[in-house]
Amino acid sequence: MKKLLAVTACPTGVAHTYMAAESLLKAAREKGIPIKVETRGAVGVENEFTEQEIAEAHAIIVAADTDVAESRFAGKPVVKVPVAQAIKNPSGLIEEALNKEAASGDDYIRQVEQSKAQRSSARTGAYKHLMNGVSHMLPLVVAGGLLIAISFIFGIHAFEQKGTFAAALMSIGGGAAFALMVPILSGFIAFSIAEKPGLAPGLVGGMLASQLGAGFLGGIIAGFLAGYVALWLKKTIKLPKNFEGLKPILLIPLIATAVTGLLMVYVIGEPVKAIMDGLTHWLGAMRTSNAVLLGLLLGAMMAFDMGGPVNKAAYTFAVGLLASEIYTPMAAVMAAGMTPPLGLWLATLLAPKKFTKEERNAGKAASVLGISFITEGAIPFAAGDPFRVIPSIMVGSALTGALSMMFDATLRAPHGGIFVLLIPNTVGHLALYAVAIVAGTLVTALMLMLLKKTLPNAE
Repeated sequence: MKKLLAVTACPTGVAHTYMAAESLLKAAREKGIPIKVETRGAVGVENEFTEQEIAEAHAIIVAADTDVAESRFAGKPVVKVPVAQAIKNPSGLIEEALNKEAASGDDYIRQVEQSKAQRSSARTGAYKHLMNGVSHMLPLVVAGGLLIAISFIFGIHAFEQKGTFAAALMSIGGGAAFALMVPILSGFIAFSIAEKPGLAPGLVGGMLASQLGAGFLGGIIAGFLAGYVALWLKKTIKLPKNFEGLKPILLIPLIATAVTGLLMVYVIGEPVKAIMDGLTHWLGAMRTSNAVLLGLLLGAMMAFDMGGPVNKAAYTFAVGLLASEIYTPMAAVMAAGMTPPLGLWLATLLAPKKFTKEERNAGKAASVLGISFITEGAIPFAAGDPFRVIPSIMVGSALTGALSMMFDATLRAPHGGIFVLLIPNTVGHLALYAVAIVAGTLVTALMLMLLKKTLPNAE
């Protein structure tokens, strides 16, 4: 029998969320259909789906007017409607979900997306919370960085002239988007830990980290602090049922915000600011040999697990430094993240007899992912032959990162791959930066050609 899942959520997280859940459960019982309903209300997530339940479900009904983390349903048929629709027509939604056809996962690009979704669902503990903050911060970083980069089209110092279009772009990208980076990072770390009650204290803690000069490191600390304080209050405060609604709206945000804010102002802010100032000074005064070693390390990290925790640690480090106007690590990280799929694509062209027909076809898609700075494009190859592919891509990416740092290449935009290189003044030492990417791609391909064996029945 087909199993269904449903998730309900309304903006306030009170009435409609639970009315929709009850309607779906009742309709499913009448039809004899197994269903589990996850509710995302004011008190947080209840009846949360496990990875196994999602994998076993035939389809998912999303009856929501807010975010419900839909990325975890990648590859599954989804019926998406406003939450009110589940109250009005639960039977029709169930029939629509049952009639959905299972999605195919054979396509290479789909495999990459599924691998990314599986990794996201497998995250646990502190890493899960940190990545939740980073994932919500990234759109701001990307939008802000690209707007700043576009402002440089008019000249590297054009934004200094007040009232100009370049100044407006700089104000939007640097003054607004970048100013929200740390608060959003902190806020959604806290949200991941304590759900809605953690958001307000997390945002305030992140804003204080920015104001105090504690940077992204202070934002991370504030996010975890706010989240766990809110979670403790959520579990500890007990009120009569009629007053339970005061907890997520009044008591928890008030107390958690006060505790987080006071600790940031009087205890955490200044020491973390000193650490960030020291790091900024060290990176700014770094000699060539140390820069090469840092690039080597960051490059290898980007290729090691292709979008996993180590890769994300290197990327987060580089992105966090953008707010401190340090641009060389970002250049090294993006270049090193592009070379694994590009190197695999080149290897399939230069040594086709060492790859299956499916891998050669996949190489074409990998090239597109590579130029787009999607390192996960290498995952299907690495999964099939990890002991040859992973060392090869790590060597190529390490070389790229080292060369990028040695050339003192800078990158003011945190994403975009080859396309962002077309924006004038976005990349410092553009020609040498391109040399670093090409060199890493070539070395990756040559390593693969040396390590991989010719297939016995190669076509």
